[in-house]
Amino acid sequence: MEYRSRATLLGVPLVHISTGAGGGEPRRGVAIGWIALGDVAIGIVVACGGVALGGLCVGGVSIGIMSIGGVAIGVAAVGGFALGWIAVGGVAAGWHVAIGGVAIARQYAVGGLAFAGHVLSGPGARSWPGHPEAPFRTEDALWLVAIVGVLLLVAHYVRQRRDERK
Repeated sequence: MEYRSRATLLGVPLVHISTGAGGGEPRRGVAIGWIALGDVAIGIVVACGGVALGGLCVGGVSIGIMSIGGVAIGVAAVGGFALGWIAVGGVAAGWHVAIGGVAIARQYAVGGLAFAGHVLSGPGARSWPGHPEAPFRTEDALWLVAIVGVLLLVAHYVRQRRDERK
């Protein structure tokens, strides 16, 4: 399936949707636009697909400013493996904050096994050498958990709407 809006901004379509061919020779649907949905989606503002690159990204592998996916890389990343300034996931590596089963960060970490300058106190919590252990309370991260919840609801809604269109 292929849909490209007639409207463009700076020569890039506002909306581009592209999925691979169902029959015949298999190919990947590559979508490039301000809002892109496809097997590979490159969206300046929003990208949703198996591989998503851009601003707000949702996909199996997501690389962008705000990324949600199995593997998520971005300023704010949420996923099975998350890497970013702020990372939340099963394995989370964040420059500033990491929250996850395994959480590694330069500043703050909360998780089952957490490593950072400041960590949530617990049996698996370890501060980096040279940093005094200063507990990072779970309550301090509730705002981040709320944002992640909203983003997951939006991702679910987008996926549900995409499935209805099929």
